Amino acid sequence: MADYILEEKESFTVLGIGTELKSDYTDYAGINKEKADFWEAVSQDGRLDTLKAIAANDYIFAVNEAVNNKMMHYAGVMTDASVEEEARVIQFPKGEYLVVKGEGKTADELNTKLTGIAFGQVLPEAKDFAYVGGPNATVEMEQRNSLVFGEMWIPVVRK
Repeated sequence: MADYILEEKESFTVLGIGTELKSDYTDYAGINKEKADFWEAVSQDGRLDTLKAIAANDYIFAVNEAVNNKMMHYAGVMTDASVEEEARVIQFPKGEYLVVKGEGKTADELNTKLTGIAFGQVLPEAKDFAYVGGPNATVEMEQRNSLVFGEMWIPVVRK
């Protein structure tokens, strides 16, 4: 079983700029390509820098959330400020979170790796807790030695 912890978190808010994922939820390659294309776009056009400039900390959030029966993916930061662009305030509930830690050569690799571990290994094998929906996020926390370090945060309930 993969390394993970369950951690109590206070509720928090992420301000995100997003895109709708059009691939079927079982098409991991399609979803990963859409996410990578989105991150490349927000990095190049300055939207990610705009978010970083108003962030309360150095964390960069890659948030997945179902909104009105659409699979949405956001680039976000913790902040109380707002941006002029179309942005969504994403509420994460107070409660227990599955936390999977890891590293990757890029933020995209980190996101793909942690998502695979969390949804492909930990959650299917979990006996005492379950993910019942709501926003989840990969949190890019630090870069050092040419690696990106971070965690995946998924709200869970005890079974």
